[in-house]
Amino acid sequence: MNTPVAVIGAGPYGLSTAAHLRARGMPVRVFGRPMVSWREHMPAGMLLKSTPVASNIGTPQAGHTLRDFCDAVGERRYESDWDIVPVEDFVRYGEWFQEKLVPDLEQVRVVSVDRRAGGFELKLDSGEEFRARAVVVATGLTGFARMPRELAAAVPDGPSPTGPVSHSSQHRDLSVFAGRDVVVVGAGQSALESAVLLAESGAKSVRVVARGRTAVGFGTPPDRQPKLRPETPFGNAWSLYAFTNYASGFRYLPAPTRQFLVRRVLGPLGAWWLRERFVGRVQVTAGRRIAGARVEDGRPVLTLRGPEGRTGELAADHVLAATGYRVDLAAMDFLGQGLRTGITVRGGGPRLDAGFGSSVPGLYFTGLPAAASFGPVMRFVCGTEFASRRLAGAVVRRH
Repeated sequence: MNTPVAVIGAGPYGLSTAAHLRARGMPVRVFGRPMVSWREHMPAGMLLKSTPVASNIGTPQAGHTLRDFCDAVGERRYESDWDIVPVEDFVRYGEWFQEKLVPDLEQVRVVSVDRRAGGFELKLDSGEEFRARAVVVATGLTGFARMPRELAAAVPDGPSPTGPVSHSSQHRDLSVFAGRDVVVVGAGQSALESAVLLAESGAKSVRVVARGRTAVGFGTPPDRQPKLRPETPFGNAWSLYAFTNYASGFRYLPAPTRQFLVRRVLGPLGAWWLRERFVGRVQVTAGRRIAGARVEDGRPVLTLRGPEGRTGELAADHVLAATGYRVDLAAMDFLGQGLRTGITVRGGGPRLDAGFGSSVPGLYFTGLPAAASFGPVMRFVCGTEFASRRLAGAVVRRH
């Protein structure tokens, strides 16, 4: 007998999807290590930029919010917009959510998924093979780390946590850079918070290179948000309200417009609470683009170009690229080649229908790959509420 649905991934989107499917009576097998990206690919000491209300994993059952977790373990609640959630506590919340709602999670890796008559054939690293009628891909940020081509050219074998150039997702412990000169490339929360954590962990010097920016920026504290604009988990603004509450309409925008909005809305900006820790500790080189990079005697050297075309060089002991993520279906090598070539891509991600289904019948995507179809809210945990409810409904109707 075929397993009706296989969910690949056990982060917030995978766990939320599984919870919604099971609430509708659909048998599900879920694969992955719980919260692995948050636990192993986020730096220790990181704080969530999202407010507590924006950090709840969506579920049809009451009693599984971040606040409920705090009550269950007897710890102080995270509930106001002034409360800042440590990544370690969010990981514990996700693991608690998994134990409550997806207790039979299979912590094995899906090696391959191939199209077969009436569904899909999956192979696991345990050696098991089985068939499923539908597959939900919820693998989070895995494989999507973005490295600017100028930096990539300096490290032909790829970024490495122990080499001259790395990506921010490759580090859990930034104290390994104590006593060293580090350049952080990027202007978003990941870059700015990584720079602060490096400085606080004893790095000799830390400099942020903000590509194409005149300065780095920080958000507005809760008490200074515009009062006459609607509230959202990300701040008070009409545009944020639309993206949060009407994600279903995002699909109807032209593909170039969607791609632009996903990249720019809620784009490079540090959290309001980070400014005080940043100023005076981290140097900033703003308004400079990386024109080239090379490695000399094991040390990376960046060639920076200013707005008037002038260039200069910047050397360091290490370059940390906090340059975000970009969806690339080629990185999903567990999907068979024939399956990947059948997926239509538009606006920087798989083209999805209203139920998160791809152009391959029975194959669904959620989380970051769905942002190209449903907007920037899919980049955040709070998007699980919209995505999982709609996806589960579509799967039950069709399968």
